[in-house]
Amino acid sequence: MRTFSPKPSDVTKAWHVIDAEGLVLGRVATEVTALLRGKKKPIFAPHIDTGDHVIVINAAKIDVSVRKLADKEYFRHSGYPGGLRTESMEHLLARHPERVIRLAVRGMLPKNRIGRAQLKKLKIYAGPEHPHAAQQPQPYPLTSRRPA
Repeated sequence: MRTFSPKPSDVTKAWHVIDAEGLVLGRVATEVTALLRGKKKPIFAPHIDTGDHVIVINAAKIDVSVRKLADKEYFRHSGYPGGLRTESMEHLLARHPERVIRLAVRGMLPKNRIGRAQLKKLKIYAGPEHPHAAQQPQPYPLTSRRPA
């Protein structure tokens, strides 16, 4: 029996909308990563981009523990000596809530050209509105709410 290897013409890309309001950050990121990579499709192959497009709305209302808000830090470097800059998750979530989700998903994707192409299919918005109605995205239900 021959091994099936999908060709780019075999791949159909759907659009999904995930409402992140009240959902746990890491659980949303793992579901988004699986959709972007196409891991839930029967034609998944690691060397072909078989994933779908994902739209995440209400990124500013994501659920993160209080301890993680204070303790988790994001680093960036300017390239100059002494150019290391740190920022807490609480500050980044207040300034750019989209970046928190994008960085969580980026860390779960492969570190190669396929991973960079898959990350381009992720659209994140802080509020409930998005400009992708023409693509007819389907709501993707998630139930990863923190128990009360």
